Amino acid sequence: MAEESEKLRVDEVEVADDGPEEGEIVGESDDTASYLSKEIKAKHPLENSWTFWFDNPTAKSRQAGWGSSLRDVYTFSTIEDFWGVYNNINHPSKLVSGADLHCFKHKIEPKWEDPVCANGGKWTMSFSKGKSDTSWLYTLLAMIGHQFDHGDEICGAVVSVRAGRAKGEKIALWTKNAVNETAQVSIGKQWKEFLDYSDSIGFIFHDDAKRLDKGAKNRYTV
Repeated sequence: MAEESEKLRVDEVEVADDGPEEGEIVGESDDTASYLSKEIKAKHPLENSWTFWFDNPTAKSRQAGWGSSLRDVYTFSTIEDFWGVYNNINHPSKLVSGADLHCFKHKIEPKWEDPVCANGGKWTMSFSKGKSDTSWLYTLLAMIGHQFDHGDEICGAVVSVRAGRAKGEKIALWTKNAVNETAQVSIGKQWKEFLDYSDSIGFIFHDDAKRLDKGAKNRYTV
């Protein structure tokens, strides 16, 4: 009887082994392989699409109007595409004097005349020549990663390389509504925190810059 009972238990196990046990890996079907392939290739979308623009100093002339040499370089909407373009364009320390590299929300042109920028302004940070690369990257990541509490106010950022008396590099953060002091001050403070920037920075209205050029004064300071 003991032998028959043992045989029964063995038979029962053999019968129960018709299908895979929980967690058991079996041969992949075509559908499974396709799904895994898509998962591996999946990209991570950003809150907004962004466009890199480049203002080429070699294409400028004294007769040409501002922005005449401004060209859009690439539009990206995922973090993977951002790194793809960022790793294949010159960083600020490699740009020639007179160059401007912009990164703005898609369909917003980096011009005062753009309807979204028209009533805005900008915060500006200054750096010694060749010293803005890391700050430029951190600025881009904070913008595209929607790290600012008032991120909807941000139009984009530009890094400018200059020689002569203005020698050095500047990064400016453009915003939409200059009169919204609460939002602008919040953006300025957070930007300094993200970059661990200790010097004071000022905010200039685009309207003031258009009327007064270099005589425009800071409206806000943090």
